[in-house]
Amino acid sequence: PGPRCGREVAHVVPLARLAGARVVLAPAEGLDPENRRVELAGRPPIPFDLVSIDVGSGVAGLDTPGVREHALATRPIGAFVRAVGTRIDEALRGGGDVRVVVVGAGAGGVEVAFTIDARLRGAGIAHQVLLVEAGERILPGYGDRVVARVLREAERRGIRVATGRRVESVDAAGVTIEGEEQPADLVAWVAGAAPNRGFDASRLPVDPRGFIRTEATLQIVGVPGAFAVGDCGVLDHAPWVPRAGVYAVRQGPVLVDNLRRAARGASLKAYRPQRDFLTLLNLGDGTAIGTKWGLVVSGPRTFRLKDRIDRRFVERFQVLGSEAEVRPEFHLQADMRARMGMTCGGCAAKLGQTELDRVLERLALRAEDGSVEVGVGDDAAVVRGPDGTRIVSSLDQFRALTDDPWLTGRIGAVNAASDVLAKGVEPRYAQAAIALPEGDAGPEREERLFQIMDGARVAFRELGVELIGGHTTTATELLVGFHVEGFAPAGLPLLTIDRLEEGQALVLTKRLGTGVLFHADMHGRAGGVAVERAIASMLRSNHGAMKIAREFGATAATDVTGFGLARHLGAMLRASDLSATVDVDELPALDGVEALLAAGLRSTFHEENARSASGIDFVDGAATHPNAPLLFDPQTSGGLVVGVPAAAASDFVGALREGGYPDAAAIGRTGPFAGVRLTARTGASR
Repeated sequence: PGPRCGREVAHVVPLARLAGARVVLAPAEGLDPENRRVELAGRPPIPFDLVSIDVGSGVAGLDTPGVREHALATRPIGAFVRAVGTRIDEALRGGGDVRVVVVGAGAGGVEVAFTIDARLRGAGIAHQVLLVEAGERILPGYGDRVVARVLREAERRGIRVATGRRVESVDAAGVTIEGEEQPADLVAWVAGAAPNRGFDASRLPVDPRGFIRTEATLQIVGVPGAFAVGDCGVLDHAPWVPRAGVYAVRQGPVLVDNLRRAARGASLKAYRPQRDFLTLLNLGDGTAIGTKWGLVVSGPRTFRLKDRIDRRFVERFQVLGSEAEVRPEFHLQADMRARMGMTCGGCAAKLGQTELDRVLERLALRAEDGSVEVGVGDDAAVVRGPDGTRIVSSLDQFRALTDDPWLTGRIGAVNAASDVLAKGVEPRYAQAAIALPEGDAGPEREERLFQIMDGARVAFRELGVELIGGHTTTATELLVGFHVEGFAPAGLPLLTIDRLEEGQALVLTKRLGTGVLFHADMHGRAGGVAVERAIASMLRSNHGAMKIAREFGATAATDVTGFGLARHLGAMLRASDLSATVDVDELPALDGVEALLAAGLRSTFHEENARSASGIDFVDGAATHPNAPLLFDPQTSGGLVVGVPAAAASDFVGALREGGYPDAAAIGRTGPFAGVRLTARTGASR
């Protein structure tokens, strides 16, 4: 995906899962053809045998003075649509007519001008729309009959059209067109296609405009095994091909066939672009203009045809239905069916608490010399040195949560450091414990280990942690873990789980739901945007939250990981001999999680958490509240649960939100133990 992944990635991710393809959610910034690597933003490149560049195009003319600051470019289209609505609302609050200038009168500019006009007209808003084109006519490449029809429709609606006029600059007051100032409340920039600025094609053959040159087979000129399709490429034998979606769509099957042929060393097939195709221009008012073979038609029927074609095309890529189910059009691959029974990765892949408790009870681990201040049962162990300094350490290891090894290493490092941070201590050193899949060999194994360790190095560097070594071995699957240590000077109170106080507010610093979300992702049922946002949450360390917690008088904390909120909080309550009441309607959920829970999806470790979190009293319908399952969802690199004075709770939450934890929430309060450790209620039962 490009630098601004949007709605498109929502279905790309589950589509890839169903096809058995790996997904790396990172912007591709360039191609190194000599070393056969794809260069990614902020992380190491990844190697390729075959590669297809499908990065699309950008908008031309963005370097025109003032455009980036004051105009709305049409790409990415989702952001453009939202920004248009915001800008119209702002103009309306100012009173008077809304003045709109659309720069660029190709097909996109014409549709933008007409649809904005229709939107304002339908709302009864007085407005003016000016469509500006630097060329001598609108719709370059279209026939005279289409141009004439569009001009008639523009005149009928009062849309002014200015051709042969170049916009020289844009500012807060409007645009300057060849020395003439034109006031505008909204400037839409639709000035044609330009090479994607986020992708550096300088080491590839390009045409004078900067588009990647390709042969008839779609292979990049002079770069075997590398292809470029859609708007980012230009065919050497057919440079006349316009940047229209119909050509990218028709290139798709040829690309797939040629990638397969290249993989087995067979000769490649040529793509032959068609000279004519059906064009349908939306006029925004329930009508459209259509043209093919020189014929021109318009009216409501033409719009209905366009709408039906567009919707049918888009629906072919809508993998998930309204209840996060895989639509029947998409069939499960054999490897996806095999994964259906797999245990979840991340911190959801734990040994059950009951078994663990029995083993620890049988071992009866105790330090003989009294140097262990905190041992089994808390997030991290605390050992006192001869000078009174405490060593706070933790070891964490999990099965890979994602098929991106760099991301796995980075998440693993953030997750491992969290146990030390939860005690109110800065982590300082880390060692790795990595088990690589037995099936890896040679360069593949080396590359996987490098990606994991570099991801961890980046995460630890952000935390000020030195990665000083570790141990590697092999196993049936990838396991990633880290031992992390920090130091607490004598006299510094630690935020251990036994220091909760009666009457304190309980504050959660991050949203919940990584367990069910990545369980759904394994099954191709998680939207890509939801996955992206969950990853962003997991990569946000608890370092800042810990520092803010200390400022607000926190006494105890724990990080919420595989055992889920209820069990982690329950451990704090037992250690502190207290009870607590949690408001389930205050539990913040990651995007997309509520729909997945409502559809009945659960992480494989969910039921174990629910069984082991005994003694919860659900009151007044809390057990059936949509958020109730969040209590038992296993988290990976989750947030902290912090006990702070009740009077400081509101300010604490506010400081967390300002400090990079926008979803922090006060979720409950502690009280004296009276037979029930944890009560779950709803707002209605207060």
